[in-house]
Amino acid sequence: MPEFRALLRGYHRFRGERYEAERRRWASLASGQAPPVMIIGCCDSRVDPATIFDTEPGQAFILRNVANLVPPFEQGGGLHGVSAALEFAVTKLEVRHIVVMGHGGCGGVTAALQGGDHGVPGPSFIDSWIALLDPAVERVRATAAPDPQRALELEGVRTSLANLRSFPFVREREEAGQLKLHGCYFAIADGRLWELDEGSGAFQQLAEGAAA
Repeated sequence: MPEFRALLRGYHRFRGERYEAERRRWASLASGQAPPVMIIGCCDSRVDPATIFDTEPGQAFILRNVANLVPPFEQGGGLHGVSAALEFAVTKLEVRHIVVMGHGGCGGVTAALQGGDHGVPGPSFIDSWIALLDPAVERVRATAAPDPQRALELEGVRTSLANLRSFPFVREREEAGQLKLHGCYFAIADGRLWELDEGSGAFQQLAEGAAA
């Protein structure tokens, strides 16, 4: 199939260009990783965190799922892929920052606004997953937001941050000043990044060319 062949051509470009230019970095990474940052983003093909933040290999531990969601802490029942990745990043890699990044035009958020039944026979994995946004959907509807899609995309970031703090190992490290949580929002249409000010609860657009 031509789409897969295109991926292989991309690998050959990487191997012949970027890998050769950064051979020492790759050699050092072969023995292990110590990323200072974990990024939790959406699996949407348009919002690759490594591209948006222009990271280098080994700089960020990245977890992607539908609608960049973090479930609340719980033990027992089912498999917990997000929770396992979070535990590994925080307790083993000892990341110092966790960034939750939402984005514009999120299909998972659209599905949450539309409600269940997405045409899948039997139980739907999508319905079960985006049910994490049900309380956020109610809050958005209660405010009669002029743009419910964007409002829920932003509220989804706040939801994931709140759920992160339900994990004891996250909460303890944050309270000890060893870990900092951040909320961001990427607008695909104009390439702008917004950062959540948890003090005010508002998202603020990053100034062009500004560096923290």
